[in-house]
Amino acid sequence: MAILIVLLIMTAIWFIRRIWPVTGVTYVDSVDSVDSNMLQARGNGREDVKIIDVRDAADYETCHLSGAINISIGRLPYVWKKELSPGEPVLIFSDSPYKSKKAARMLKNKGFRQIYALREKKCA
Repeated sequence: MAILIVLLIMTAIWFIRRIWPVTGVTYVDSVDSVDSNMLQARGNGREDVKIIDVRDAADYETCHLSGAINISIGRLPYVWKKELSPGEPVLIFSDSPYKSKKAARMLKNKGFRQIYALREKKCA
């Protein structure tokens, strides 16, 4: 009986974590809206925004945003230093809201403060 209760609690925590919003993440409708709405006020251009695609490499090869860097969600904790810096704004492109939130949590824990995530799933 105690094991069943523990399993139910763990399942509830897992479910809540999947849907709970990540504080400090701004959701945008397109890559251009990051440039116009947030970065112009700071004097940054879109070229300063790092776009990371956290999908698998096969999905990235099929369709990806121009200028995006592919770092799959499983590799992100290990290779983020090669391509990203906590002082730069980061835009997350993913195939699911869950993966976007997971990537945002990882980056936030690494010191990133300008984190954006795309709502749409369209490639250019």
